[in-house]
Order: sequence, then structure tokens, then C-alpha cells
Amino acid sequence: MPDLGMRERLDALAAEFWTWREATGPDSSDDLPRLERPAGWLPDWSADSVADRRRRLGEFAARHASLDTTGEPVAVQVNARLLGCALDRAHWELDLLRGWRRNPCFYIDQSLVPVYNLLLVSTPITPERATAIIRLLDHVPVVLAQARENLAGEAAKPFATSALRILADADTRLDTAMTALAPFLPEARAAELPAATARAVTAVRGYRDWLRESLPTFAPDGAAGSHALRFLLHRVALLPYSVEQIRELGRQEWTRALATEAMLGARHRGHTPRPVPGTAEQIARQHAAEQEVRRFYTGRDILTQPPTLRHYRFAPCPPYLEPLIWLGVPDDLTSPARAGEDAVRYVVATEAEPPYFERAAAIDPRTMIAHEGVHAQQVALSWRHPDPARRRFYDSTPNEGIAFYNEELMLLSGLFDDSPEGAAFAANAMRLRALRVEVDIALALGELTVEAAADRLRDLVPMDEETAWDEAVFFLGNPGQGLSYQIGKLQILDLLATATQRPGFTLRTFHDDLWQEGNVPLSLHRWQSLNLPDHLHRSAQLAAALS
Repeated sequence: MPDLGMRERLDALAAEFWTWREATGPDSSDDLPRLERPAGWLPDWSADSVADRRRRLGEFAARHASLDTTGEPVAVQVNARLLGCALDRAHWELDLLRGWRRNPCFYIDQSLVPVYNLLLVSTPITPERATAIIRLLDHVPVVLAQARENLAGEAAKPFATSALRILADADTRLDTAMTALAPFLPEARAAELPAATARAVTAVRGYRDWLRESLPTFAPDGAAGSHALRFLLHRVALLPYSVEQIRELGRQEWTRALATEAMLGARHRGHTPRPVPGTAEQIARQHAAEQEVRRFYTGRDILTQPPTLRHYRFAPCPPYLEPLIWLGVPDDLTSPARAGEDAVRYVVATEAEPPYFERAAAIDPRTMIAHEGVHAQQVALSWRHPDPARRRFYDSTPNEGIAFYNEELMLLSGLFDDSPEGAAFAANAMRLRALRVEVDIALALGELTVEAAADRLRDLVPMDEETAWDEAVFFLGNPGQGLSYQIGKLQILDLLATATQRPGFTLRTFHDDLWQEGNVPLSLHRWQSLNLPDHLHRSAQLAAALS
């Protein structure tokens, strides 16, 4: 058998790594990092499983380090760096962030989010999916028992306090959801559901009680720390900016957001706000608006809309899902195996005042289409990429940067000219994303408590208290995610400004390439698209300073 070339060896290693990652990567309440699990999969955070993760990760890292891609085509070198980013993320999660040791919220994600993710799938529940749901419910007590073993003597009090708040009525909500699920399951699985639910509910109550009793013994500080933050920024996201520079960029964008809001406020002075419509009207409006936005992209020569590109649709929230939407983003972006299916955002029918994002989307659904709808298109396009390495999620900065960039792109291109509310929200979202930079960094460095961070978001955006709390808790447990929107957008603007000076530049071609390569860290995309490794070199310098 002939020796494999460098590209083939790299591809084989990446394929092996991602097969392992799909079975061992942690679940998250976020939508972009969702993993397609193998058949029969169950989460395992036992001591033996964690030790095996370390062993396998070390083997992958050693094999990756042995591949010298110097002199290979840029595309091959980029793929090698992508695998390095994925390996570094796995190391960061396991040994730097250490959510499995420090964060009780982590085990809410590992025990219940796998069930939630299967319920999010918008197509009818198959017998295979029903069986998986029952197996995962039955496994909840196992995961929460592992949680107690791993967290004892190691957990951080801010995470435990947050988990107790999340779990306050989680047992009741889970029971309500599973009762509503029964009519949607095959008869045999429906018969098994009550007992599996009872075991899961009992385990959730027991975990909540244990956290409450153990709270005084937990460590006071939940901050990830400077090293963990900088490792993510410079080894995983490959950002070319120091933490101090990122902070300053956030402050500058804060002032620009306030100025933009003031200008739009003057333009739309005297406008009477529209009321929030009912669920059916929201869904009908969104379906029409999604087609409008697609026509807008092509009519303004902004972004190609292939006829085969799937749609992004609002849909009524099923009764079995509604009690559980606190577990994660209530959307189904599908997966590589389901890339042709429409993406779905679930709309909850409520008489109460909707939260921050949902209120904006109810009045003008284009606000959600301009961001989450972009995720739906971008991942679908990336999943079709001829190079498997470009189909994977590595870090939120390019994905969230594209979506946030698109919001202002739509504002400046005139999409919201007929909607003062839509324009105002786009500008206010700029304020939010700039503030997230400050909050994210301050939480990671221990300069803000969760409570203080939530207060800042609530008061300075402003936004509802529940959304502000959810954001603060998520950013504490996932440092670097909050700043990814703003910093990713700024990297794209830098890329765009440079690209405009190249012969043959067109905005549509720029965007088509950016969307398809939307999983690739932007320093790498800059290198491969413009032959400029400057941002990559700067990130390497910052990474070298970590050791």
C-alpha cells in the first residue's frame, strides 16, 4: 500500500478526531456547537471516561504535532490549523475551563440537553428517536450521580447558585413536558415514558437538594481566569488582539452604537410603536419576510440565494417542548445529515410581555432572520463545503461575527427603512454586543459577579431581567462567547476593507465566500482568501506569551 500524502494523512486524522469528538464532546445550551451523536450514544462523565478523554486527546495532539505541513498549499496548512484549534478547544474545556469539575450548570446540560436536542428536531418523532429519548431519560440519574462525584470539593459557588435558580421548578417542568410528549410517541415507547420520566425527575430533585446542602462548601470564585481566557482567544479563536485591545474595541463600538441609536431616533421621531401580534400572525409574517429577505439579498447583489438552499421558518412551539425552552436556544438548525431540511425557530404562545429578542422578532421578524436566519443559511452552506474540515464548528467568533455583521449590513442596505422598530432594534443590538465585550472579559477575570453583570445588561441595554440573567450566567460559564459577536464583526469589516482594494472585488462574491467558509476562524480566512497571514502571526505571538 503506498504511503499516504500529507493531505490524506491530515484528513484521516481529522476524520478520526471528529468521530471521537461526536461521542465525547460536551453538550451546550447554545445552538451552533450542537453535535450529531452516534447511534446508541449516552453521555458519560465518570472518572474513567474523563481519564480516557485525556489519554485520547493526548494521542491526537501528538499525531497532529508530527504532521509538518510547512510548504504545503495554504488550504492544507489552514486545515492543519483548524484541527489544532479543535484539539486546543477540547483541551481548554477539559483542563482549563473545567466545567465538569467546577460548574453544576454543566451537568444540567449533560443530563437534560441531550433529551431537549432530540425534542427540537422538527420532523415527526420516529421510533428510533423515541427509543433514544427514553434511553437518555433513563440515563439522567447516572449523569447527575457523576456530577456529585466530580463537583464535590471543586464546584464554584456562583455556578451552584445559578444552577439552583435554573432548577427551582425544573422537576415540574420536565414532568409536564414528558406528559405532553406521550401522544407523539409510538405506543410501546409511550408506555415506557412515565417510569423513565419519574426516575429522571427524582434525580433532578436529588441533584437540586444536594447542591443546596453543599452550597456552603463550594469555592467562592467562578471566574475562568486570565490564562484560560487568553488561551481560548489566541489558541482556539486565533484572535490577533490582546485582551486589553479587545476591551478598547468594545468601548469604541459602544460609543458608535449610542450615536447610531441617537441618529435613528431623530429620523423616526414621533413614530407610534406597533403592538405585539399573536403567534399565528407572527409566523405568517415571518414566512413572508423570509422570502422578502432572500429577494433583498439577490436584488441588491449582496448574497447569492441558491434555489436549493433550505428555508428558515418560525413554527408553533410543540406542547412537549415549551416547558423546556429554558434548556437552550429554541431552534432546530438541523445537522450535516439533515442539511436539506428547513431550519425552524419555535414561537411560544404567551400573554406575557415577550423577552428582549422575542419581542423584536414578534414585531419585525426580519430582526431574527437577519441573525439567526443567517446562522441557518451559513451552516447549511458550510455543510455543503467540498472540504470536510470546513464543515465543522470550531469557535463562535466567525459564525457570530457573520450574523452580527449581517445585521448592520441589512440596516445600511435599507432592509429596515420601512420599519422604525426593526431599525431601532438593530442599533440597540449593537449596544448589546458592545456591552457583552466588557461583561464577558470582566466575568472571566473575576472583576464582576454574575449579579452585577446581569444588572449592567438589564440597565444599560436595557433588557428584561430574565434575559440579562441568562446571558450573564452563560458568559461566566463560557468565556469568550460574549465578545465573539463584536470582535468577529470587526475582523470581517477589516477583511472587507482590505478586499475592496483588490482587483475584481464584488460584495456578492465576498459574502458568498465568507458564508461558505463561515466556520473558519477569521485569521485563517484572511490568510487563504487574501494571502495575508498578518492576523495569524499576531495571534501566534499572543499565544506564545501564554507559556
